[in-house]
Amino acid sequence: MNVLEFLRQVTIFNYAIFDLILALGGIYLLSNRLSEIFLKINIKVPRLNWVFLTLPFSIIIHLIFGNITPMTRDFMDLYSHYFLKIFIICLIIFGIRGIKIIKK
Repeated sequence: MNVLEFLRQVTIFNYAIFDLILALGGIYLLSNRLSEIFLKINIKVPRLNWVFLTLPFSIIIHLIFGNITPMTRDFMDLYSHYFLKIFIICLIIFGIRGIKIIKK
């Protein structure tokens, strides 16, 4: 067992806590730069909104590249995992809520 497999053993609701923390931490560190990029096209995205949109974006990216993770699989399952679907939809709503288009 390598280090990565060992770190992914700790789970919550069958999702690796290590992966969640790594994704949220990475987006938090990149959020200032991402906000600067979007500010150049007159869209203001607060730092917290990037954190809210991390999981919805990760599901989309995993679907595009065909890397089906347990969360992606559970989200795409039509007949179960309703709590996850509601949670992701709430994250999308909170993520979009603070975004503003700047008019010049």
